[in-house]
Amino acid sequence: MTAPDVVVLDYGSGNLRSVVRAVERAGATVTLTGDFDTALAADGLVVPGVGAYAACMAGLRAIKGERIIGRRLAGGRPVLGICVGMQVLFAGGVEHGVETDGCDEWPGLVTRLEADVVPHMGWNTVEAPAGTRLFAGVEDERFYFVHSYAARSWDLVTNDRTAAPLVTWAEHGGDRFVAAVENGPLSATQFHPEKSGDAGAALLHNWVSSLSVAARAPR
Repeated sequence: MTAPDVVVLDYGSGNLRSVVRAVERAGATVTLTGDFDTALAADGLVVPGVGAYAACMAGLRAIKGERIIGRRLAGGRPVLGICVGMQVLFAGGVEHGVETDGCDEWPGLVTRLEADVVPHMGWNTVEAPAGTRLFAGVEDERFYFVHSYAARSWDLVTNDRTAAPLVTWAEHGGDRFVAAVENGPLSATQFHPEKSGDAGAALLHNWVSSLSVAARAPR
């Protein structure tokens, strides 16, 4: 079986090498690049992200990353966002009173967690929905989170015109937030699967395995 070709998008965000290694271990052939055409053509695209929302968006825009994501999704080509790489998929983010436009693939704002202890740092369980493919076999496992901001509501309304996304939730200090989304070719996790041990490895394997058919299909 041909290993799917995955690009980890290099736009100046940190933690890239650990993501590359984790996706490789999940069964993909991985290229770390910010090249527009290479990222557009890959079987799968991973958008990592650490740090401030505004800085990540500035880095994405510098390589036309929002256009890469949009064009891939328009063609049904899979994208996986991780941590701030998930947050930038929403319409915007608010940090220190300043709102920054995001990629606007999903409506809603990313805002600061309302909990006594912030950041949310460490292992936590998630509430995965029935029918999840991303969490298949690891629905009851714990995953590693490091964040102060999150999407704390889910605002996309499909009106039954398209399949409703599968939204996974988590809770920290009494504040519920979106922990993951499966929305056709677009998937994302607020936690770091590359730091989540066997559970994270299984989740990445689930995602990479979903790319294999596309990787073998004629183009």
